[in-house]
Amino acid sequence: MANENVSVIFKVYCLTVMTLVAATYTVALRYTRTISTEELYFSTTAVCIAEVIKLVLSLGMLTKETGSLVRLKATIQEHIFCSPKELLKLSVPSVVYAVQNNMAFIALSNLDAAVYQVTYQLKIPCTALCTVFMLNRSLSRLQWFSVFMLCGGVSLVQWKPAEATKVQIEQNPVIGFIAIAVAVLCSGFAGVYFEKVLKSSETSLWVRNIQMYLSGIVITLIGVYMTDGERVMEKGFFFGYTPWVCFVVFLASVGGLYTSVVVKYTDNIMKGFSAAAAIVLSMVASVILFGLQITMTFALGAFFVIISIYLYGLPKQDTSRLIRKDTNLEDKQKLISV
Repeated sequence: MANENVSVIFKVYCLTVMTLVAATYTVALRYTRTISTEELYFSTTAVCIAEVIKLVLSLGMLTKETGSLVRLKATIQEHIFCSPKELLKLSVPSVVYAVQNNMAFIALSNLDAAVYQVTYQLKIPCTALCTVFMLNRSLSRLQWFSVFMLCGGVSLVQWKPAEATKVQIEQNPVIGFIAIAVAVLCSGFAGVYFEKVLKSSETSLWVRNIQMYLSGIVITLIGVYMTDGERVMEKGFFFGYTPWVCFVVFLASVGGLYTSVVVKYTDNIMKGFSAAAAIVLSMVASVILFGLQITMTFALGAFFVIISIYLYGLPKQDTSRLIRKDTNLEDKQKLISV
């Protein structure tokens, strides 16, 4: 009984942390991109620093997993320095995730946090399609229904987007939506690709993360040079960094790692509740911080999205037993009629 109580408490803890990280990251990032335009930090450098922190944290977790520095050295030697093919394989999601993370900054520079949080749930149908085609899995009728409901909900949100009255900077909702669309496609493909790589071998999750983040650091540095190279050389790599910006980078680093760990201990229903709660929290925070004016179409669309997330996470019904019962009943009826 004690074990069950601990397990329930731990699941509630995981759900709470996942929700707070998702909502806080979105709102905090939006805040850092709209408070000032004169000393605005370079988003490409923030993405790069987040990759470095993820690498350090993954090395720490791998050290704990191996149990000694000798085993750690042997593991790194085997899977990093002696496995160039594996590094190349993990460079694919590294590129895609780098694009996704940069698109999040562009989207939240042009859209409110609540609008972003709702629209970003399009990653669910995108991930579902990638799962069907890349992992040869099937979706239930209820899941397909929830996918179409989610798309309809997002369409309502975008039909007449809610406006933030306290944001004074110029925004382009079209650019924001395009950025979300690219981020959604990247999220779906990279997530399923990484899952396929993880399940194709028994290599440790932390080893795979290290392989991916090494490539990610190189790719994001190239992105810094190509996008903001001249300005970074002129003003410095950490130009515009404030405690809030550091907090955003921290959430971006810890959030991804934490989610990959807690997925083992939670089910789809709990993850659905987490996403729904994050939407609600983002809406409340946007109303308070940014003066978001929620329209009827936005509220209705957000409601449809929340319901669809819950329906998509419901476990598939095992119809094999029902079919057997039906066949048995038919056989009995035939015997009675004879």
